Amino acid sequence: MKHYEITVDGQVYQVTLREISEAEAKQKSTAAPQPAAPAAAPAQAPVSSGTEIPAPMAGNVLSILVKPGDQVKTGDVLLILEAMKMENEIVSPMDGVVSEVLTETGQTVESGQLLIMI
Repeated sequence: MKHYEITVDGQVYQVTLREISEAEAKQKSTAAPQPAAPAAAPAQAPVSSGTEIPAPMAGNVLSILVKPGDQVKTGDVLLILEAMKMENEIVSPMDGVVSEVLTETGQTVESGQLLIMI
């Protein structure tokens, strides 16, 4: 076993790697991969106005599905953010009205950057 430390988006992780044999690799590659469950939106208490929706990770804004004045419900997709070649749905944590869209399609955003206000 080998131990490594990696940094991803400023977050430090310690990982352990174990070398496997060819037979183990073949056995694992023939097993059907389980799809990952989509990440749930963090629970937030409803706020009457000014709820900030930040980017959970750095990436590129592929599409914005709402505009100021739009009524949204908890779980509605607000925009699609591409990060690490995966499309991530950014969802509304609450019912409300979109008050401001702070990004645009094609823009590169950093982790924590404000995207939308509800």
